[in-house]
Amino acid sequence: MADPRFFTHGGPFTLRQISTAIGCEVTDPDALDREFKDVGPLGAADGATITFLANKRYLPSLSDSAAGAVLMQPQYADRLPEGCVGLLMRDPYYGFAQTAQMFYPEPVPEPLIHERATIADSAKVGRGVRIEAGAVVGEDAVLGDGVWLGPNAVIDRGVVIGKGTWIGAGAYIGCSDLGDHNRIHPGVRIGTRGFGFAMNPKGHLDIPQLGTVKIGSFVEIGANSTVDRGMGPDTVIGDGCKIDNLVQIGHNVRMGRGCVVAAQVGIAGSTVLQDFVACGAQSGIAGHLTISTGAQIAAKAGVIRDIEPGHKVGGLPAVPMRQWLRQHAILSKAASTGKIEKD
Repeated sequence: MADPRFFTHGGPFTLRQISTAIGCEVTDPDALDREFKDVGPLGAADGATITFLANKRYLPSLSDSAAGAVLMQPQYADRLPEGCVGLLMRDPYYGFAQTAQMFYPEPVPEPLIHERATIADSAKVGRGVRIEAGAVVGEDAVLGDGVWLGPNAVIDRGVVIGKGTWIGAGAYIGCSDLGDHNRIHPGVRIGTRGFGFAMNPKGHLDIPQLGTVKIGSFVEIGANSTVDRGMGPDTVIGDGCKIDNLVQIGHNVRMGRGCVVAAQVGIAGSTVLQDFVACGAQSGIAGHLTISTGAQIAAKAGVIRDIEPGHKVGGLPAVPMRQWLRQHAILSKAASTGKIEKD
């Protein structure tokens, strides 16, 4: 069980409750009233624990597992050990996420405005808001119902924060409008000036960054990531995007719905990521490009050209994935035979 100092446990639940909530089939209907206390990994689960099998490489571990129930795809049901119940669904990893949320729901913050918080007289604060010590809410800022500001978070003047959004400790948000139910982790910086200036031997002259940041709903931005405000058009992050820690999003970038951006990615100014683009860790995308719907960028790739819908690229500079893998295989073979010098 997760450490109760940090996580609130919501169990136990019966298989009937779980299967109904996540929409799966059960291999043993007689077990529907069986009670489960927790979720856990395949190798450490016991008879009162629900686990999952989402990768066939772990099938050998299934036969040794003591788990009471396993979320899995139907084709592996015949591999279940005796006494273990299969919860069958097409995407067991998604089902495990749903189940884990049942056992460990997000806490509901008690409304509070700490005596050491600073709130401007002209700010509008909704119902059920929690504002921790040291947080600052600027002039004319708007906090929707159920907003939670962590310690020392700063909401600058005029910013709008939608209902149910959580802002982590030490985060800064300026020149921005955020939608509902977002999760902004500690140390995030949103709405700081974009990296724009006119280069000249006399000295580089800053160009005023007069746009804002528009963030949709159900967006997550990881710790210490930065989102620059636009230069004239706005920087936009669409609904449901998931942004990891230490990500840099430049001015005027526009991200569609459901994009996934892993740690240490850099996206240069005025680039467009259409819906459901995925960027691997430490990849970089040059400015003024269009990364089309469903495209995938491998870790450490360097993108300098537009990417067509659904294409997968890797390497530096980024090329189609098959080409990159073929190049890598050729270089690896050459290095192993001594035809080229190893690094």
